Amino acid sequence: MRRKVTKAIFPVAGLGTRFLPATKSIPKEIMTLVDRPLIQYAIDEARAAGIKEFIFVTSRGKGALEDYFDNSPVLEQELRKKGKTDLLDTLKDTNMDSGAIAYIRQHKALGLGHAVWCARRLINNNEPFAVILPDDVIAAEKPCLQQMVEAYEDTGGCMVAAMEVPAEKAPSYGVLDVKDDMGTMVSVKGMVEKPAMDEAPSNLAVIGRYILTPKVLQSLNRMKSGAGGEIQLTDAIAEEIAQERDVYGYRFRGQRFDCGSKAGFLQATVAFGMAREDLRDEFTAYLQEMTALSKAAE
Repeated sequence: MRRKVTKAIFPVAGLGTRFLPATKSIPKEIMTLVDRPLIQYAIDEARAAGIKEFIFVTSRGKGALEDYFDNSPVLEQELRKKGKTDLLDTLKDTNMDSGAIAYIRQHKALGLGHAVWCARRLINNNEPFAVILPDDVIAAEKPCLQQMVEAYEDTGGCMVAAMEVPAEKAPSYGVLDVKDDMGTMVSVKGMVEKPAMDEAPSNLAVIGRYILTPKVLQSLNRMKSGAGGEIQLTDAIAEEIAQERDVYGYRFRGQRFDCGSKAGFLQATVAFGMAREDLRDEFTAYLQEMTALSKAAE
């Protein structure tokens, strides 16, 4: 019987320099998309997929991230005193059980592969694990990682979330070299990290959701720096292919927002704001007004 995916690694050690000066004092992962921080979207997605243990790879200056998942007795007492039970229920989603969450320090910024490798001692030799990049926020009826976990139950191996991108965007991603295209799923015969536009093997790009085997960690043990002088997770997954072990790309159902960029963050804010019943009417009216004013000014 295939082992369930119950652990997830969240690489959150980055400095978030693209969002300075905001990230001078708060971790990027705490920045709010509507009224929830980015990290909460990632945690909620992991929980929906059956994740029970959460491993955060952090760095200096991430104390606010750790505090976010702790209980806040004073705040809870004040809300209880004022009868604000709806807000108390909202806070419950931000609390983590003792022992459910672990923090590992990445002392040097050596890339995503290195960040995942830092968590190696918390992954057993025979258990699959997930990796979630909180910068990638995915709006989906069924959460992306849950879709992948359900597919993984049939396939095993390694699995990466994939989406089609324009050719000019390929140099910003790891790109799949497809062996067999089965629709929602593709089997992979190679992966290229940030290829030149005319050298990309396909238009299927890897985004920040992975289900991996412990053998990937063993490969990362031996890895040397790759593209950009960093230890690339893509290279370790490509080693799985070289060893003739199964690697799949999964075309998830949903819309991905790159909240690691300012434009992507703003796009996500609009999309998630308009999806909220309590905000939709007022927000949509404002956007229509702004559009009309913009057209009138042309």
